[in-house]
Amino acid sequence: MAMTLRLSDEQERALALLAEADGVSKHEAVVRAIADAAARRVRQDRVRGLSAEGRARYAGLLDRLAQ
Repeated sequence: MAMTLRLSDEQERALALLAEADGVSKHEAVVRAIADAAARRVRQDRVRGLSAEGRARYAGLLDRLAQ
């Protein structure tokens, strides 16, 4: 599937710097950035879920510790 990515001049410079720093093409830098962002989101959602589960499970203990 083809896609056109429209970037401002500043975004284009940032992408070029990112690609150069990683020694990859701009295309590969974009693909990696998308994969990294998706992985971070999944991790953040999992951490939030585990945190909520822990707070619910240990609510009584947490309340006692807060006193």
